[in-house]
Amino acid sequence: MLVTLPPDYRPSDAEEFMSPMQQAYFRQKLLRWRQDLVREAGETLSSLSSEGGIAEADLTDRASVETDRALELRTRDRARKLISKIDQALERIENGTYGYCEDTGEPIALRRLEARPIATMSIEAQERHEKMEKVHRDD
Repeated sequence: MLVTLPPDYRPSDAEEFMSPMQQAYFRQKLLRWRQDLVREAGETLSSLSSEGGIAEADLTDRASVETDRALELRTRDRARKLISKIDQALERIENGTYGYCEDTGEPIALRRLEARPIATMSIEAQERHEKMEKVHRDD
């Protein structure tokens, strides 16, 4: 079902959780975010390929260029992983599980989804998860 959102629409607790309007809002938000990441990745790729080989004669300059490239590639790798998480969130919207904690099945707060639209757990479940990770990591 295609829903047209008013330009000033913001999800609120007063409406039904994950109503068609809320789903459309988060789908649009995720798609825009994904589009920005893909565009930035394309710009990085063209920038790296247009620079060609590192032609700096000075070793310090060459090291600086290599460090900048390595940082840019790490950033792009993080963006690639983020795109994958965005795709998973879009899939959850399609199958009706978006916005619900994968641990408890309870709704994830709209404020959390607004801040982190790829969230898969409520704040409480995420905190428990991180605490358990820390305990097991310290073993």
